[in-house]
Amino acid sequence: MLLRLGYDMQFDIPEPVACVAQLRVHPSRTAGLREPDHVQVEPAIPVEDYADSFGNLCTRFLAPAGTLRLKNTFLFEDPGLPDPAKPDAVAHPIAELPHDVLRFLLPSRYCEVDSLAPAAFDLLGNTAPGWERVQAICNWVHAKVSFGYSFARPTKTALDVFTERQGVCRDFQHLAITFCRALGIPARYVAGYLGDIGVVVAPSPMDFSAWFEVYLENRWWTFDARHNMPRIGRVLMATGRDAADVAFFTSFGTATLRSFLVISDEVKDEPKLDAEVKNDAGNPAPPAETFSRPADLPSDLSES
Repeated sequence: MLLRLGYDMQFDIPEPVACVAQLRVHPSRTAGLREPDHVQVEPAIPVEDYADSFGNLCTRFLAPAGTLRLKNTFLFEDPGLPDPAKPDAVAHPIAELPHDVLRFLLPSRYCEVDSLAPAAFDLLGNTAPGWERVQAICNWVHAKVSFGYSFARPTKTALDVFTERQGVCRDFQHLAITFCRALGIPARYVAGYLGDIGVVVAPSPMDFSAWFEVYLENRWWTFDARHNMPRIGRVLMATGRDAADVAFFTSFGTATLRSFLVISDEVKDEPKLDAEVKNDAGNPAPPAETFSRPADLPSDLSES
């Protein structure tokens, strides 16, 4: 299955500001690239690519005052298979987990494991540890939390979602991740492309998507408490403890998002791509995963 992926976003920059973008396909999926995946920055300024502590590909630069534009469009070949599943997969005893997996059992900025552990045990502690438990968590979150873009706010945590019972896709995942960790199953947050392929097309504009992964039987498995069904066409971009680690754009100062467009479509005919992505500023986009310091980024989000 051939996908057309890309983005086009513009920011107003009142004064020079250091920025980091996480907009490239994850190293584990680069074999599917059929065209270069590089962050195109306007105006033309020096950029530096690096891998963060989670293995995500990042682009670092100093944005000058004025209008900043980040864009790219490329073809990607995906197997077109639904998310793999193994309903009899069991959880590892914590003492046997790999060292680098242990951090995905701990509380993090948006996942207050210590605060929600009693609720997790009361609601789901009687499930069998492993796939059954994770699916029960997804079922509960999917049934109890209402989705809506108007419910989004950058400071909303898993505890807020549990209390308010509403949120956007990242909030569903944060609550499910927190329950998993509280019940002894390592879980990490994932950001990437997920187009409306094989499902009813959503009426809202395309956005980057969030899901999560759990560690069972020596590998990571995909789960999605928001959609709660196997999907096709997921393309991984970044993983981390929660949304703070995988924001597609972080500015260490003020950067105001002016326009935002994401493309994630199946290409069924011979592709004919425009030279650049056209921005539809008149089409209201859903809330984007951006962070700015010091305006709305707490100091504890600086790790990545």
